[in-house]
Amino acid sequence: MSDDSPTLREFGWDDAWDAAFAPYLKEGYEPARVVVELRRHYYAVQTAAGERLGECTGRFHHQAATAPRGAAGVSAMAVAASANAGYPAVGDWVAVSRLPDGRGAHIHALLPRRTVFSRRAAGEEEAEQIIAANIDTVFLVSGLDRNYNPGRIQRFLVAAKESGAEPVVVLNKCDLAGNANAVRKEIEALLPGVTVLVTSVETGKGLRILQRYARPGRTLAFVGSSGVGKSSLINALACDAGNEDDDALPTADVREKDSKGRHTTTRRELVVSRSGALVIDTPGMRELQLWDADAGIEEAFADIAALAVRCRFGRCRHENEPGCAVRAAVESGALAPERLAAWRKLKAEQAAARPRQKKPSALASKPGWRRRAAEGDRPARGRRDWSEE
Repeated sequence: MSDDSPTLREFGWDDAWDAAFAPYLKEGYEPARVVVELRRHYYAVQTAAGERLGECTGRFHHQAATAPRGAAGVSAMAVAASANAGYPAVGDWVAVSRLPDGRGAHIHALLPRRTVFSRRAAGEEEAEQIIAANIDTVFLVSGLDRNYNPGRIQRFLVAAKESGAEPVVVLNKCDLAGNANAVRKEIEALLPGVTVLVTSVETGKGLRILQRYARPGRTLAFVGSSGVGKSSLINALACDAGNEDDDALPTADVREKDSKGRHTTTRRELVVSRSGALVIDTPGMRELQLWDADAGIEEAFADIAALAVRCRFGRCRHENEPGCAVRAAVESGALAPERLAAWRKLKAEQAAARPRQKKPSALASKPGWRRRAAEGDRPARGRRDWSEE
């Protein structure tokens, strides 16, 4: 592994990944990072010897679909595939074997992910879609034109908190808004404790601050709606200054009538910036449906969670219960009513989605499931449920 490390470290490899790869090294495999997600489970993967076209093996397909987590007699590779949402995504580290043709590679396993940014897949199917994996910082990009939507920014923040990556809000295209600083203060009030940057590729404002995050070996992801300037920001980081012909990613203008952009980024892709940071661009998302984001909501609304512990009732819903510390904070002006409204909306959405996300067979396998099913959502013993009064 020591001979491979210098090249792999340029793509984020470190000693911790080296230790995690030990079981696969014994199998004769080598590490690679997924840099482009293609169709039908094909991927561009970066190995120590260069980029290869990666294809999941038949065994990988079978284990990803059928292997129960932690089952006796199941190989470490099968457990890893089951525990990590099945198939690779951009940013993942995988175990591969190079093919003799010098261009292809077989993907045998996933390494456990450190962070993962995901959403509920579009359409009627209840499934999780992995957007990117092993991200250090995720930039939540919003355009300061007609695209600006505080509610959407809050939703993206919840997904970022759930991912485990560091979230940074980027208010781009400030050259199109005369009140950029006022908007920044509004978002800072809605998202306490979250870094908010104001940028413009046209004027260069804020780009120097953005570049401070682009350190060697760090993985950055840009997410947001179409037309907010994600690819333009990445080009500002990834390409040589002043060289307009050296764009790493294509860009396009937005429609003037509604500020909606075209999907110039049609696939998730990881590129290396001139600073040595790894940057992931993602296709624009017109909506972001959260997936199992209870923990992310608690982190994104940590101020409400802190107030809730002072409520008189342990299962207070912050609606009409007496002794509610959260509503008291709203009435005193310590908590913005818009923030509580956003919290309620996201909690209601998660509560509605939870029965669909958890299969009955999975619930029935947990100890005490019959008692919990009979009890439903009854209040804790000794405490009065004020939700029906």
